[in-house]
Amino acid sequence: MTAPYQHAGHQEAAYAAPDNGKPPKVAILMGTYQGQHYLPEQLDSFTVQTHSNWEVWASDDGSRDGTRAIFDAYAQHWPADRLRVLTGPGKGFAANFLSLTCNPDIKADYYAYADQDDIWEADKLARALLWLETVAADKPALYCSRTRLVDEDNHEIGLSPLFSREPSFANALVQSIGGGNTIVFNNAARVLLRGAGYDFPVPSHDWWAYIVVAGCGGSVFFDHYPSLRYRQHGKNLAGMNTSWQGRLKRISQLGAGHFRIWNDANIAALRKLNDKLTPESREMLERFSRARQMSLIPRLYHLKYSGIYRQTLLGNLGLVAAALLKKI
Repeated sequence: MTAPYQHAGHQEAAYAAPDNGKPPKVAILMGTYQGQHYLPEQLDSFTVQTHSNWEVWASDDGSRDGTRAIFDAYAQHWPADRLRVLTGPGKGFAANFLSLTCNPDIKADYYAYADQDDIWEADKLARALLWLETVAADKPALYCSRTRLVDEDNHEIGLSPLFSREPSFANALVQSIGGGNTIVFNNAARVLLRGAGYDFPVPSHDWWAYIVVAGCGGSVFFDHYPSLRYRQHGKNLAGMNTSWQGRLKRISQLGAGHFRIWNDANIAALRKLNDKLTPESREMLERFSRARQMSLIPRLYHLKYSGIYRQTLLGNLGLVAAALLKKI
């Protein structure tokens, strides 16, 4: 799906302002851990956003390097209330981001996840809000995008995959298409995520957000325009894995049963929101869940007719392999 608008450019985007006359407020939800090496470049990229009404809520998960000192230095130079630093739950990156999502002290019109080591394009927030403002406020909405891959020194090395099939619950059950570093969502989506809480294991906050919004009748938009520079380095918790080495890694994870474990966790978490799922999503979830436990032929039949799919031919071949091996 292509964007219903052009490049936002270097001016304040023409979306609707809230009742106070200011542009919509965006809370940037940032998870950090041992982030001193690249953190300043990311924080600097916030300051040049063409959408200027934002604030950073950082949750630091026990850094022992200079991360906190960097935050202290920026807090002294930024306007008051621009930056708040919290102590994370210490249960991994997904719980860290979801703890911010569920924090009742954070109030804004929209919420943007941010990693500690990327560099945002200047129109990242403006572009996301151009689409989000087209969705009714009472409908959950989630924006995500493609990314520009860069190395440790910010030299471009490629682009993340271009997904062309429609985002949907059938896709979300078996694939995360939008990196958390690109995600921006509205308050209706946040209500759903807060309803599930954060003190439970899911593979990743971004995949979980996609599943929840798509499954509960919300709108999800995958922007083909790369909204940030996604740094690939040795300490990435989750790199893009577009190389053949990355593909081999995913195959080994499939063989080790990681995909099945991740699906177990997502299905268990979705039970918390069963009454919020659309009837179609509930039916699909139940069929998918039951099929995973069946013997080979019924398993293949019911998985096929559950409607699940991945975005690419290679991905769907991997899905078939996982079904055959009962690793789904």
